[in-house]
Amino acid sequence: MKDTIIRDVYRVLEDRRDNPIDSYTSNIMKDDKKQAEDKILEKVGEEAAEVIIASKNDENLVYESVDLIFHTLLLLVYKGVDIDEIFDEFARRHK
Repeated sequence: MKDTIIRDVYRVLEDRRDNPIDSYTSNIMKDDKKQAEDKILEKVGEEAAEVIIASKNDENLVYESVDLIFHTLLLLVYKGVDIDEIFDEFARRHK
C-alpha cells in the first residue's frame, strides 16, 4: 500500500482536473490558465520555503515535505505530465 500512494494521489489529482468537484485541488486547477498556474506555483514556492524553515528548526520536516511533494504533483498534473515520466526519470538517475 505505502509504495503505491504516490500513484494513487496522482490518479486522484488527474480525476479532479478532468472531472472537477468542489474541492481545493479542482478549484485551484480550474481558474483560467494563467491564474491557475500562478496559484499552483505560488503554493510550490510557499511550501518550499516552509520545508527550509522546518529543516532549520528541526520540526515538522516530514509534514512540510509532504505538502511540497503534494503541490509539486499538483503542478505536474496541471501541466499534463504523465506520472510514468517521473518514475522513468528517477529510474534513469538511479543507474
